[in-house]
Amino acid sequence: MQALYAQLLVGLINGSFYALLSLGLAVIFGMLNIINFAHGALYMMGAFVAYFLLNLGGINYWWALLLAPIIVGIFGMILERTMLQWLTGLDHLYGLLLTFGIALIVQGVFQNYFGSSGLPYAIPDQLRGGMNLGFMFLPIYRGWVVVFSLVVCLATWFLIEKTQLGAYLRAATENPTLVRAFGINVPRMITLTYGLGVGLAALAGVLSAPINQVRPLMGADLIIVVFAVVVIGGMGSIMGSIITGFALGVIEGLTKYFYPEASNTVVFVLMVLVLLVKPTGLTGRAA
Repeated sequence: MQALYAQLLVGLINGSFYALLSLGLAVIFGMLNIINFAHGALYMMGAFVAYFLLNLGGINYWWALLLAPIIVGIFGMILERTMLQWLTGLDHLYGLLLTFGIALIVQGVFQNYFGSSGLPYAIPDQLRGGMNLGFMFLPIYRGWVVVFSLVVCLATWFLIEKTQLGAYLRAATENPTLVRAFGINVPRMITLTYGLGVGLAALAGVLSAPINQVRPLMGADLIIVVFAVVVIGGMGSIMGSIITGFALGVIEGLTKYFYPEASNTVVFVLMVLVLLVKPTGLTGRAA
């Protein structure tokens, strides 16, 4: 049972990263209709920004949680303004190819300077150690990652689905001409939305750094699974991405315990099954 609980915890940790990353992808696709294949590279950049802030600027983990998403978000907004905005109205394939190329360039640059090995990032002193729950030992940092990720995901869902700003965002993607008539700067709103999605990826990178170390290819290891999560939940579905991310992380953890050989493929098997039954995903809507 100790091994089972340990795998469930690993599943929740992975599910936290899946949920944050797929949420960012869902925001970008749902609001902007861009398939952002650079998401994994931007997740990696978030971890590296935290590493640079600590080792070059002496800025600790708590400030990195705030600053890294802002810095990477600004980088993402520059990408949107200089490249992605010209793809408006074109086939999704063009956005996928462009962002895939951006991902290869970013990963290549970091790999050239830092190699493929991981760089250590220390757990903050306040989150070291663990708690004995009786049935298992819970490392405090891993528990923090799960809770904090869930709070961020639900806050993002509330912002987009339940606030006036979120209503403007949704309206700007569905009927930009009408929204402009109310004096709202639609291009700026689209840029900020892309920055929000990218910032969520960077935040996941900061959370991941003390657990998985900081590596140039850390995003490439995750991005395919995260895309599968988004497809299962429904392309562009905010709540679908959150629920599916956490659920698939747990399912993956249970599979590692009961049938380890299938743990790397169970997500894709589920994706095929879901698409056969409901091509729009679990919570997606037909166009």
